[in-house]
Amino acid sequence: MPTRPRSQPPEAGTGDDMSTGRLPVSEDLFKTVSSSRVSQVIVEQIRLLLKEERLKPGDRLPSERELCVHFGVSRVTVREALRILEASGLVEIRVGARGGAFVTTPNSRRVGEGLADLLSLSPLTAYEVTEARLVFELGIVPLIVERATEEDIAALRAMCDEHAEALEAGRYSMELSADFHVRVAACTHNKAIEMLVQSFHGPLLMSLRQAQTVEPQMGRHGSKEHREFIDAVASRDLDAATATMRRHLERTASRVREDRSDA
Repeated sequence: MPTRPRSQPPEAGTGDDMSTGRLPVSEDLFKTVSSSRVSQVIVEQIRLLLKEERLKPGDRLPSERELCVHFGVSRVTVREALRILEASGLVEIRVGARGGAFVTTPNSRRVGEGLADLLSLSPLTAYEVTEARLVFELGIVPLIVERATEEDIAALRAMCDEHAEALEAGRYSMELSADFHVRVAACTHNKAIEMLVQSFHGPLLMSLRQAQTVEPQMGRHGSKEHREFIDAVASRDLDAATATMRRHLERTASRVREDRSDA
């Protein structure tokens, strides 16, 4: 009968673990730490192991007890480090007999949420947000025109149809407009761009709502321009797509221009 790997605690030797194709990683990867912020040192060790690909998505970390022994710290410290890693999207904590801490891969949405939290705490004005959009969203139009697939275009047209129905029913909101711009950015098929746009969702929504207070019919105008933009992308007409997006964003900027700080 094969011996159990030293790194695998008795309760973890289940068929479910074997079905994942990966065994728990060896505790030998981890070094004893000594610091006033030991939990952060543990986090940095695990991040380095991920960077070096010595830990990979799907790997199950040793149990809390084993980590305590190998890092030379208390269980409270290990739990704090795992909470930090989980909040960063680097590990997933599963409960139960087959649970534990499993290495995962942070997706753009999770990273974007972290950036969004930082942006939401910044004293941004609606004009500053819109000015940034003029630089960023106009800059990605060439990629959108070049890379948008038929599925992308169909999805955007479906969004416009839903928005038209919402307008007629009197339930159109700026959340729908913000969602459209996030979906447009996804047409670049560039994960970094998607992450940046998702992180900007909160400030974007704030600026759109403020512009709508100045111009209540903004949603109706904006929806029309959304459809015009899609038509230009579908035709691979870069000039028309750029002109439409510029007009769309500049009109929003004109509604919030008074918020610009002269300081």
